[in-house]
Amino acid sequence: MTDRFDITLLTQDDCAFCADAQRVLDRVGAEFPLQVKEIALATDEGRALATTAGVLFAPGVLIDGEPFSYGRLSERKLRRALEKRRTNG
Repeated sequence: MTDRFDITLLTQDDCAFCADAQRVLDRVGAEFPLQVKEIALATDEGRALATTAGVLFAPGVLIDGEPFSYGRLSERKLRRALEKRRTNG
């Protein structure tokens, strides 16, 4: 079982889906131990991560450094993925 999940959130300014993704992560973080790092896509680090992870547009989400999603974040899909990672260790 993992101690925590490292979540990277790639965002951009004036992004409604980014704000929604932050709310989803807040809710999910009440049940799962999340360490969220937000990185702007406009930065060199953000562009490099997006290119490597195949993130086409914001928000991009990586779990423990692995690409998970981009665009609207599905809370249900995120919960299922975290539960699977928690049980599989």
